[in-house]
Amino acid sequence: MERKSFLLRLDPATMAALRAWASDDLRSLNGQMEFLLRRALREAGRMPAPKGRGETAGPALDDGDGAALPAVQMRSDRT
Repeated sequence: MERKSFLLRLDPATMAALRAWASDDLRSLNGQMEFLLRRALREAGRMPAPKGRGETAGPALDDGDGAALPAVQMRSDRT
C-alpha cells in the first residue's frame, strides 16, 4: 500500500494528549492518529469497514507502519 505524508500542525496540548493516548494503546503517535482517522471515517460512513477483521475482538494494535497487529487477550489459568 502506498503511503502519503503531509505536515500537520497541532497545538501542544493536543499533541501531548495524542502522545499519551498512543502510549497507553501501545501505538506510535503516527499509528494512533491513523487509527483514529480510520475509525472516524468508518463511523461517518466515509470508509468501509475492513473485511475479515471482527471489530468485537478488541482494538488492533498498529506498530506505526500501517500493518495492524492482532489484539492481545489476557486469560487466566485459574478455574
